[in-house]
Amino acid sequence: MNTTKTISSLMQSWLTKTGVHSTETILHWVAELNKKTAVNIQKTTLAKTNWFYDESVGQIVNANRSFFQIAGCRQIDQNSQTTTKIIEQPIIIQNEIGFLGILCKEINGVVHMLMQAKIEPGNINKVQISPTLQATKSNFTQKHGGNAPRFLDYFLDSKKHAVVVDQIQSEQSSRFLHKRNRNIIIMVDTATEIEESPVHKWLTLGQIKSLMKIDNLVNMDTRTVLSCIPFHLLKNPINSEDTKNFENFETVNSPLLTSIINGYQPQAFSQIYQYFNNYKMFSTKTRQIVPLYSLQNWEFSKNKNMETETETETFQHKQKYPFSLIFCDIAIEGREVSRWSQPLFEACGTAFFGLISATTNGTKEFLVQAKPEIGCFDHIELAPTVQLERGEQPDNLAKFMLSSLEKKHKVLYDVVMSEEGGRFYHEQNRNAIIEVDKKDLADFVPLNGYFWLTYHTLCCLIQTNNVVNIQLRNLLSLLELECVN
Repeated sequence: MNTTKTISSLMQSWLTKTGVHSTETILHWVAELNKKTAVNIQKTTLAKTNWFYDESVGQIVNANRSFFQIAGCRQIDQNSQTTTKIIEQPIIIQNEIGFLGILCKEINGVVHMLMQAKIEPGNINKVQISPTLQATKSNFTQKHGGNAPRFLDYFLDSKKHAVVVDQIQSEQSSRFLHKRNRNIIIMVDTATEIEESPVHKWLTLGQIKSLMKIDNLVNMDTRTVLSCIPFHLLKNPINSEDTKNFENFETVNSPLLTSIINGYQPQAFSQIYQYFNNYKMFSTKTRQIVPLYSLQNWEFSKNKNMETETETETFQHKQKYPFSLIFCDIAIEGREVSRWSQPLFEACGTAFFGLISATTNGTKEFLVQAKPEIGCFDHIELAPTVQLERGEQPDNLAKFMLSSLEKKHKVLYDVVMSEEGGRFYHEQNRNAIIEVDKKDLADFVPLNGYFWLTYHTLCCLIQTNNVVNIQLRNLLSLLELECVN
């Protein structure tokens, strides 16, 4: 694979807003699938599912003891001899790595991506634009008796094709324990015939970016895969031998393009890894997996609908917490398994994920923080400028961002995006990016744990597993190369 040429062709796809299907056609396709696909999600009780609480391990498991488990997690921060902080919560344990895969192919001279219109049980609006393949290991090994997912063979035999991305990346570490997925993008030869299915269509990268401006349309899994594209490998196409293929680059918004092509920051890597290593060495936090029902401030709450005579059950915090645990009976037409039951984490309010950008000497930079989370695979990762869960008090940076958004001051993006619908019920979070002058932040940025990084540097870091968290990766996927009229 000619890596530079492949990445250049993906950049051209980023700039192409119309593909073999118009964006209007894609929106109509999603709307029609939403109308005609039967979906029935009913909240219920644990006893009415094929899951149960296993006293021997203190976890909620399914009848086959596969898929995933819900356990208790206790984090103890012994930051001095007299002060101890304890956090307890349910956590999802899923000790397997699934596929999040996108097939690419050049069509009519432009790279297109084969995207799937997929319904997850927790999706707030049913159909969302998903990767070509989105499957847990249990799914694609057919442990639950369902059909094998479409296009699976391309990813199982990926060495037969040009692999653009193959990264094992973390998921939400505030909900999962050590959960990771394999983010993979494969470029197939133009001679390879791949037909669209009723739930798969070809889109350019630019079209997908445009669709991200619509609330809850492009799912989390698509966003994380696209964030892994190694655009930092791109050489300046204006000065390359391939200039004839990149006529649009001369009209591109230069700060972000400069940040991608010329934004190498050699000093940043040692600073970040030194901060990470110091945290891992000297952190006073310890984590324990404990029986779910031993959590001190969590309890079951039962409700009964008098009209339907149905009972529901919630495992929730006695005061407030960003999520609670519910149980659902699920029927979705057209999936590998069409009927099942499972626990889901239900969001209690909307989180806020914010990224601040600034342009320095013609190069765009982003303010990110090093953030530990309770279920993080390696303790700590880079996160957005602001990662504010429901119920948390905003710090000065969060207040600054929220004030800027309220005033609509230099807002680049402000969109509501869904989280992982396979495990989370109706969880949607506000994702925003604003542009600032660095001097306006002088009184807000803490001295330690925050870094101004270019897109180039962030791309480099994403190529290493478990360095950039999913919230930051999702925000980076929103960025567009804006053309000047």
